[in-house]
This record gives sequence, structure tokens and C-alpha cells, in this order.
Amino acid sequence: MIRVFKHYIPHAVLLLGLLDFALLLGAAEAGWVFRAHQIGMAVEPLATRYVPLASFAVSLQAAMIAVGVYGTEALQSLRFATARLLVSVSLGIIFLSVLSFTLPGMTLWRSNSLYAMGFSFLLLITLRILLGQMISGEAFKRRLIVLGAGPRAERIRVLAERRGSGFSIVGYVAMNDGPKIIPEAIDRGAIYNLADFVVRLGASEVVLALEERRNALPLSDLLRIKTTGVHVNDLSSFLERETGRVDLDSVNPSWFIFSDGFSAGRRLSSIAKRLFDIAASFALLALTAPVILLAAIIVKIDSKGPAFFRQSRVGLYGQEFQIIKLRSMRQDAEIAGQAVWALENDPRITRVGQFLRTLRLDELPQAWSVLKGEMSFVGPRPERRQFVEDLEKHMPYYAERHMVKPGITGWTQINYPYGASIEDSRHKLEYDLYYAKNYTPFLDLLILLQTLRVVLWPEGVR
Repeated sequence: MIRVFKHYIPHAVLLLGLLDFALLLGAAEAGWVFRAHQIGMAVEPLATRYVPLASFAVSLQAAMIAVGVYGTEALQSLRFATARLLVSVSLGIIFLSVLSFTLPGMTLWRSNSLYAMGFSFLLLITLRILLGQMISGEAFKRRLIVLGAGPRAERIRVLAERRGSGFSIVGYVAMNDGPKIIPEAIDRGAIYNLADFVVRLGASEVVLALEERRNALPLSDLLRIKTTGVHVNDLSSFLERETGRVDLDSVNPSWFIFSDGFSAGRRLSSIAKRLFDIAASFALLALTAPVILLAAIIVKIDSKGPAFFRQSRVGLYGQEFQIIKLRSMRQDAEIAGQAVWALENDPRITRVGQFLRTLRLDELPQAWSVLKGEMSFVGPRPERRQFVEDLEKHMPYYAERHMVKPGITGWTQINYPYGASIEDSRHKLEYDLYYAKNYTPFLDLLILLQTLRVVLWPEGVR
């Protein structure tokens, strides 16, 4: 994987994305030239139209990211990729039409765009047919050696067998640090020179998965391995990179203290984030005010109670604020104000409320909280004080999720299906901690784009 603005991207995905962008530029140029010859117009130098070509390529690639064209399923299945590419091209047409209306001259002509769309789809599908086996095969997988043969090593084995895994394990070394549950692991005592062993197997990375690290770290071995140019990683950092979350079962306070993240350099990121929140929330409220008003009237007609729902939630640094949403549950959803976990097919949700939740329209009024600075567009989901106090008793590091502003959408929402239990909250906390530790404008942009996928295919919405 390669790290881009603190976020890890698989080499195969990065290569595919760059090739896609080049093909989109080529398709845009082909559409322009084809239409020019069709109407007998002279083809001017390429420099005269680089802005429309770039706007076409950027728009379609953003749509591809948004609908999951670079996700595991799309990389493994040509049929899945074809369906998502069709959706992304359709979204690209819509976005380019809006862009053409608001910024004339920035896009291709409509006739050019039509041909360019067709060329794009054919080229992108052809690329995936040609490179499909290589991208999903062993060519881009890192070769890994695991130091350990216990339950921690077994966790890495499970990850390696997962569909779309970016690494393969070429060897296990039992370090005599606990019970051996991986039978094929080679005992450390049977290896004369561990560094030579790693080099002979062609490994590019060694992961330390010891069960007991106290007085058991093979420092001399690790030093020799490191000096051969092979990357050495601890289990917590490895799992963070491979899963996109902070693994609560393996981390300790020292890992948070000494690992990368929570840096002071993100002050500029915070300023950029706030400026975006102000501009985007103001624009969203202005554009969706009629939709919010109409939805509020329908909610009021459909069931008894106020159209808007206000509730106290925990925000930045544990401070409480009032969240506002379109009401999607019955007025008596909570008895005596006691917080209650949402349930699958929750009977408290009204008919209109189910529709609003499916399209996420009930979230629109939260843009007011974003404009006031109590929330951000991207961040951990704000929870009730009662839930927070309860979860802090069960989970370490839960308070650290409040080191960033809560958000309307977030890293958890696009990666983990909606859940409403202590165990679900634990998994969601792992994603929240990853975001709080690594957030940048680049990660925010990825989350905002992929939120569209969650809206279009609302798995787990409650």
C-alpha cells in the first residue's frame, strides 16, 4: 500500500485509478475529435481545450469513486464493475450538465460529451478485462512473514484469506512466546539466520505478532531484518493499515502516543475543514430549504408531534449541543426521556420516517448545526450523553473520539453497517478512532464522495 495524506491506498487501486484517468482524458479527446470530423469542423490544437477535457475526466472519476468502482467487489467481479461503471457514467452526465449550466465553457459540448461517455465506458471495461486477473491476483500482493504462531498470527491468516486481501503470507516463525496454533510455523531455533531466511523467501514485510512482548522482543533479529531493506511492522499498525480501523484488541496507550497521528500539523486541515463546512452548509440549506419544508409538512400530516426532532448530543471535547433532524419516529419513541437503542425494523419509525431515513433526508436540517460550528459534514456520529457514559465504562479510548467534531457522515458510516448494540459500538469506535487519528481534507473528500454510495445502496440503514 502507498500512503497518501495519511490514508493508505492499495498499489493496484492507485495504478488502476491513474490508468482510468488517462483513459478518460483520451475518451474526452476522442469524443471531441469524432464530433469535429462529423460536422466538418477543423480540429484545433489540444491546448485550446485542456480545461473541458480535465473537467470531464475529474467529474467521471469522482463519480466512480463515489459509487464504489474501486471497492473490493468491483475489483474482483467484472459484472459488478460493469454495473457500477454504468451508474458512475450516468452520474457523470448529470454532474457535467449542471457544471455546463453554471460554468459555460468549462465542459465539453453536449454532443462531444455523449460520444466521450460512450468511449469512456468501452475503454474502462476493456481495461478491466485486460488487467482484471492481474489486479485481483498475486502480482500486486505484498509477501509477508509473520513472527508468531499464536492467536495474533491466526488473525493475520484470516485477513490474508479475506477476499481482496493485498498481501500473502509466505511464512510463519514460532518465537516460543506462547501456544503454537499454526502447525506449519517454523521454530525460531531451526533458523540459523532469520534475516537471511526473510530475504530468501522474497518477503517485503515482516509483522511482529508476539503473544507476550515483555522481555521477548527479538531486537537483534529485527535490527538485521530492517537493515536488509525489509519493512518491519507491529501488529497494531499493520491492522490499522489493512482494515482502516484502530484494532482495540491489540493497541495500548504507548501505541497511541508514539504512532503517527493526532499531529499539530493538522491545524491547516482544521481551518480548511471549517471553511468548507461554512460554504457547503450554507449552500445546502439554501438549495434544500424547499425540500425540508415540504418534508416537514408531510411529517406533520403523517403522525402526531412536531415536524422537527431536537435532542441533546455529545460533541467536540465532550460538550453537549442540540441536534435537529426531521422527525422519523413516533412522538412517544422514548419513555420518560430514556435513551433506547434503535432496532432493526424498529416499530417506532413512521411510514414517512422510513422513507426519509432511506434517502437520508432526515439528516438535512443538521446542516444548521454545521453552519453554527457545532458539527462538521464529516466526523464521528454524535451520541446521547447516556450512551456515551455507558460506553466509556465498557470501552477504552472511547473519549478520544470526541477529539474531533461530530459529523453528518463519516468513516464509520461508509464502512460499517448501521448497528445498535455494545458490540456494534465497539466496531464503530475502531473506525471513529482511525478517523480522529488520521483525518485530512483528502480523507474527508473520499468520505463525502463515498457517502453517495451509501445513499444509493443503503445497506444497513435504520
